[in-house]
Amino acid sequence: MLTETVALLDAHGEAGLNFRALAGRLGGGVGSIYWYVSSKDELLDRASDHVLAGVLTAVADVGGGDPIEDLRTIAVTLFDAIADRPWLGAYFMRDTEVQPNALRLFEKLGQQVLRLDLTRRQQFHAVSAVVGFVVGTAADMGQEPPPEVLSGEVDRAEYLAAAVAQWRALDPAEFPFVHRIADEFEGHDDAEQFRAGLDLLLAGLRLQAGG
Repeated sequence: MLTETVALLDAHGEAGLNFRALAGRLGGGVGSIYWYVSSKDELLDRASDHVLAGVLTAVADVGGGDPIEDLRTIAVTLFDAIADRPWLGAYFMRDTEVQPNALRLFEKLGQQVLRLDLTRRQQFHAVSAVVGFVVGTAADMGQEPPPEVLSGEVDRAEYLAAAVAQWRALDPAEFPFVHRIADEFEGHDDAEQFRAGLDLLLAGLRLQAGG
């Protein structure tokens, strides 16, 4: 059931997930779904946890090397999963009672931080910062494209070029930073931008840990 739920979410997003549509995929009645979950919210939580099982498998062997690099590997793997499934970010660790894989992934990140010379509070803040950056950035980058791009009226490059043209028309005295990075924004790669931000965060963590 969870595999079909994830497939439905991937195809149509949260708005397209309902028990009738899921029952149609499963070839049964709506009532049978209530044997497994009590609500759509619980179904979404369990579907997200089902996806996170794959993330855990992918990082199962991570650990034992440089803790900062191990943190980076886990974070990038989680980012890729959420970027591929924009609906996933909203449900990460929403209810750890029904999301054991989310809690195990949080623990996996935390165990890398335990290897650093940090106070308990610093460790908590470190993992919170990494998770917040990964989930928030992936969810933001995974937002549905603008209507013009969805309809095929313009492609992504044309849409960005139009936005940058508006930026370049601004007064450079009032918006010096926007003018300076306009060219970078127009040709930027989302995944590269994420990794650069993550590296900045982890470099700060390494300094804090005295490494």
